[in-house]
Amino acid sequence: MRLVRLVSAALLLLGSAAAPAAADSSPSPSASEDGGAPTRAGTSFRTAAEVAQGRTATARASTGDYLYWSFPADAGQRPTVRASVKLPESHAAQTWQIDVYDGLRRRQACQYGAQTRTAGPDAASVELACVLRTVRGWAEPWSDDPLPGTYYVRLTALRVPTADLGQAVDAELRVESKDMGGAAAVDGALSQPLVPGIAARAGTDGAEDDDSPSAVLAGLEPEDGWTSGWWSDRWIWTAAGGALAALAGVAGYRLTRGSGRPPGVPPNA
Repeated sequence: MRLVRLVSAALLLLGSAAAPAAADSSPSPSASEDGGAPTRAGTSFRTAAEVAQGRTATARASTGDYLYWSFPADAGQRPTVRASVKLPESHAAQTWQIDVYDGLRRRQACQYGAQTRTAGPDAASVELACVLRTVRGWAEPWSDDPLPGTYYVRLTALRVPTADLGQAVDAELRVESKDMGGAAAVDGALSQPLVPGIAARAGTDGAEDDDSPSAVLAGLEPEDGWTSGWWSDRWIWTAAGGALAALAGVAGYRLTRGSGRPPGVPPNA
């Protein structure tokens, strides 16, 4: 009897030690692509839900609510904000809009995209998009150019009928950026001069044809190249213009002073 108890205790200990090993060896479910994306939206700038670029944020809200998200954007990026709203089965015509603000709460203009759309009574959803300007590395203090930092997205419905207020809606938000390069972020310098044939120098077979008219046009350039010499410096021309203006003023003063003397009066009188 005692031997049976000892064997049972040994088997129990072996079973408890093997259970964690079996659990560790079993495959765990993989996280979804947007597992780190928020499932709620804020109701103000201070409570905006943070979402990383490339992830889809979701939120369930009521018609008439203000939904806020925030995302980071660096210099050289051109963010594209896309929002989708799943409308209730029964609703009147609704107008939805997304607005993007920078870290200073300045509203940023959209280059293109359907920033505002009206969904009819039979529409199941509405799609919105806003392509921002390229984020710059610096800007003048008086300008509203986009700068690196945090950006806020506000999604809301405008002019909602009273009967539709409070109806449940499902919203999705996704932000993606295209890298425009440092030239677009700093001073907008061209990578190549604007001359005919720059984009069509290659032939139809992919090889460059030196005898083609496009190749001849693309080869035209100033004698000293696209970077001109000292005569193109504006400060030199400004100084020269100022000196000429000063000389013209002195000459005009002497001319008017001499012409204003009465006849018969000697110059030293």
